[in-house]
Amino acid sequence: MTTEKPLIIVGNDGSKAAEPALHWALQHARAVGGTVQVVRGWSMRTAPRPETQTFGHIPPIDDFETAVLKDLEHDCAEVVADYADVEVEYLARRGPAANALLDCAAEADLIVVGARGLGGFQGLALGSVSDQVSRHAACPVVIVRNDTSADTERSLPRE
Repeated sequence: MTTEKPLIIVGNDGSKAAEPALHWALQHARAVGGTVQVVRGWSMRTAPRPETQTFGHIPPIDDFETAVLKDLEHDCAEVVADYADVEVEYLARRGPAANALLDCAAEADLIVVGARGLGGFQGLALGSVSDQVSRHAACPVVIVRNDTSADTERSLPRE
């Protein structure tokens, strides 16, 4: 835990389900005087094509990371614009999303994730990233649901 401004980590995969989590994190940061780090895990399969990539030339890995950061900032711009008073930093970490969030959260006071992201398996109530982060984080985790994730079929029977 930090002793300065509270650090809030929020995951963002570019999905609509990530927007409520980003709003929640920014509102909370505003309320507690904290800063927000928006984190995206990525792989070569999920990274956008860098501007430096041309036929016959594969750019360095840093160019892929730059392209991921550019997409991340673009995906968050509309929401973040409503919170000009909150300090926001963007981070792209190569690797699975849950690992990226957990790696960035070593100094965090709170992690915020959406209940569902871009992954499949419609019947799951919690996405694998939110499940992994909630199981392994050393700090508190907030899982923000949206209309879609709140209406998902339960995995536990009702009594």
